[in-house]
Amino acid sequence: MAVGDTSIFEEVALNIGNNNHNFASDSFSMILITSLPNINQATPDRTNFTEVTAGGSYSTGGIALTTTYTEVGGVATFDITNAPSWAKLAGSPSGIVAGLIVNDTLAGTDNDGVAFVDFTADSGVTPVSMVDSTINANPHANGLFALTITP
Repeated sequence: MAVGDTSIFEEVALNIGNNNHNFASDSFSMILITSLPNINQATPDRTNFTEVTAGGSYSTGGIALTTTYTEVGGVATFDITNAPSWAKLAGSPSGIVAGLIVNDTLAGTDNDGVAFVDFTADSGVTPVSMVDSTINANPHANGLFALTITP
C-alpha cells in the first residue's frame, strides 16, 4: 500500500446484504488508529483497533464525515464530501498508521468498520505524527465505492 491508499473491508458486501449499513441515512466518521487493518477481517469493528490518544488537534472519535449515497443508471455511489484534516500541532498524537472509516450508527456492534486509509509510506511499518505534519484524508473523486447492478 502507499500513502493515501483506501481499502474497503470485504465484509462490507455481506453487511450490505444483512442490512447492517444504511449508507443513505447512517452517520460515519474517521478515527485515527495505531495499526493497519486487514482487508479480510471477518468482523471489522472499531473495538478491534486502538484509537490514538486525544490531544492537540485530535479529539476522541475523530471527525464526522459528510456523506452522500446516490444512484444513477444502476450504479450506487457512496461518497465522502468533506476532507478530514488534522492540523500539525504540539501535543497532538503520534503513532498514527491509518484512518478508520466507521459507521457511528452501528457503534457497539461487530460490523461498524467500512474502510481504512493508510497514512504510512511503508504499509503500516513507520507511523506518522501530527506533531510533525498535518494529516489529510482527501476523498476519491469517484466516491469511496460504487455498487453496480447489471440485469
